[in-house]
Amino acid sequence: MAVVKDRPDTLLEISDLTMSFGGIMAVSQLALKVLTGEIYSIIGPNGAGKTTLFNCISGIYKARAGSIKFEGQEILGMPPHKIARLGIARAFQNIELFRGMTVLDNLMSSREHLLNYGLFSAALHFGRCSNQEEKCRDRVEDIIELLDLQKFRNTHVGALSYGIQKRVELGRALTMEPKVVLVDEPVSGMNLEETEDMARYILDINEEMRITVVLIEHDMRLVMDLSDRVAVLNFGLKIAEGRPEEIAKDPEVIRAYLGESKN
Repeated sequence: MAVVKDRPDTLLEISDLTMSFGGIMAVSQLALKVLTGEIYSIIGPNGAGKTTLFNCISGIYKARAGSIKFEGQEILGMPPHKIARLGIARAFQNIELFRGMTVLDNLMSSREHLLNYGLFSAALHFGRCSNQEEKCRDRVEDIIELLDLQKFRNTHVGALSYGIQKRVELGRALTMEPKVVLVDEPVSGMNLEETEDMARYILDINEEMRITVVLIEHDMRLVMDLSDRVAVLNFGLKIAEGRPEEIAKDPEVIRAYLGESKN
């Protein structure tokens, strides 16, 4: 069980969020709060609206109604690059890496929006450009070490196993220096050993890097072991929210996953 964090302030607040596709309601009047420093998991059956919620938070979708506030600032309607600059990063379920580039180059590429120097400095590679490039490299090296990617640093991503690629995907989000990272099904398709490794990395990200984690995952053991709090979605509605042990006993959650019993 993750430890209770010492900063209870709200980092991400979602109110009355509604998103539909034609006549299909993907998310309906959803409200939730993510606290600074916690691991907050979002679970639910396939089609419950979990990834749609992430797409709204990261600016890929613009919700039809509602509010998404990050550190008290409204971000609904902002373009994705501006949301990223505020400190929201995302690791995708479907790996979105440059397969023809090395691990190191993939991680370095996600730092571009943090660089701030002119064309002259870049051309001669001195002053602010040199200093910022050095800081970027140091940050990437820290992520490589954290995620045990040292021996893959110069390997093209396309040549790596699926489990290692998922690790690189997570690393690329971390190199953006986020305050919160949205992690979509990090252990899907992994074996037991890879799943246990990923769980350890998520804990390290949260506890050592002090990054808030919002997690979508179907592996209930992982969710129950890592989460401070859990929200349950079903057909776009939040049907439960609470600590893992409360969620595990909630009758409505059990019905959503197992179906109504027929007597």
